Amino acid sequence: NTDTRLVKQWYQRRVRGVLNYYTNYYYKSNLRMSLSCEQKKELREIAHAIVDGGKGILAADESTGTIGKRLANINVENTEDNRRAYRELLFTLPKESNIGDSIGGCILFEETLFQNASDGRPFVELLREQGIVPGIKVDKGVVILPGTDGETVTQGIDGLNERCAKYKKAGAQFAKWRAVIKIGEHIPSQLAIQENADTLARYATICQANGLVPIVEPEVLCDGTHTLQQCRDVTEKVLAATFKACFDHHVYLEGSLLKPNMVTAGMQCPEKSTPEQVGEATVVTLQRTVPSAVVGITFLSGGQSEEDATLNLNAINAYQDAGRKPWLLPSPTVVHCKLVY
Repeated sequence: NTDTRLVKQWYQRRVRGVLNYYTNYYYKSNLRMSLSCEQKKELREIAHAIVDGGKGILAADESTGTIGKRLANINVENTEDNRRAYRELLFTLPKESNIGDSIGGCILFEETLFQNASDGRPFVELLREQGIVPGIKVDKGVVILPGTDGETVTQGIDGLNERCAKYKKAGAQFAKWRAVIKIGEHIPSQLAIQENADTLARYATICQANGLVPIVEPEVLCDGTHTLQQCRDVTEKVLAATFKACFDHHVYLEGSLLKPNMVTAGMQCPEKSTPEQVGEATVVTLQRTVPSAVVGITFLSGGQSEEDATLNLNAINAYQDAGRKPWLLPSPTVVHCKLVY
């Protein structure tokens, strides 16, 4: 009838109006971006070099204090030379070990990025010879976010542009920034989610302007008694907010990587989840929130044991349904975290 036809016409006009708005906004946003075609090409190539073939990432970015604990376990003094020697053992594995077949990138601490091996060759050069892309941790740790119940936001934006330019000149090709989200009674708050999402997006934009591929790392901590469903709900909110912020800040997603937590129940939750449940919850959460333009996803172990992390990663790769997994994922034989040590 006439009323139905009028309602249909009104609805079609509304839909066309919304589509035109977002189409125009998208193209205008691209025009405002400062990245050239050459810069975008370089970022894409770096991102693919890190994760192509199911490769993982080696986290060798412990702070001076953290690596000191490792050295103390073997009664070695925490000096710069001993830290350098420890890294050299790792980076000078024989080429026949084919470590580059499994590890696509290595995250370094700032001190390590500028260090040389005993023969004078820079560590970044040793990594390249192994087929591993060198990267750098650029955040300055977390601080309490005022107005919240002990929630945090990551610091380090001040001076980041200058530091990224210096790191790129030294040979780094990608960067890592970690945001931390806690699950508890009445948390995470929307304020904490939004502040961390905006900070991650600003970091990513600054990195790309300096030729570094940003690894976006919004980590929902596994500490607590929360259930698998609670972790799934929070992770969806965090990832949705993160990529909305990335869109608003004009992050070039085709030159970026995501490093999220797996969706698991809290470590103190009495109801334990099977790897199959973790695999389904994680993949469905990513399908709902992560744009297909993102090149790859490298998972956090999040405090899991090596066995649990490997079983869960295998389940994530094995999970199949009508949805798609358009991003490159690490092989179950590669668990990204400090499990490599």
